[in-house]
Amino acid sequence: MTPDTRTALVPPFTRETAALKVRAAEDGWNSRDPKKVALAYTVDSIWRNRSEFLTGREHIVEFLTRKWARELEYRLIKELWAFDGDRIAVRFCYESHDASGQWYRSYGNENWEFDESGLMKHRHASINDLPIPESERLFHWPIGRRPDDHPGLSELGL
Repeated sequence: MTPDTRTALVPPFTRETAALKVRAAEDGWNSRDPKKVALAYTVDSIWRNRSEFLTGREHIVEFLTRKWARELEYRLIKELWAFDGDRIAVRFCYESHDASGQWYRSYGNENWEFDESGLMKHRHASINDLPIPESERLFHWPIGRRPDDHPGLSELGL
């Protein structure tokens, strides 16, 4: 992402800038770097993630550190669902395994609200986990950013 692209990813969103914002979020989360990811949120950002409620970057870093310590080999795909003004809705899916080697495909939806500078001030996530055998995994790229030519959720039938 170029500096010009980053500065364009502020509300009100167009279809193009909303899709770029979603991909930027996906790329950040696929880095699995809690401190880097937390910088995309306001210092007082409010989250609901499953049944957990968080406020602020410090809590986001703590949460993501715990998350990626137990969700191993995490790979995520996000897809734009809807947008309007300063809000974006996404659907997502990620695959990871636990310490015992059990793989999961986790599906969900997120609702995002941004401040005028493009930082996320609210994030509400609903997520369901499905245990899968390793043979059913669909996300096989090397850890990190999903390659541009890798299919998205719709292309994978998810």
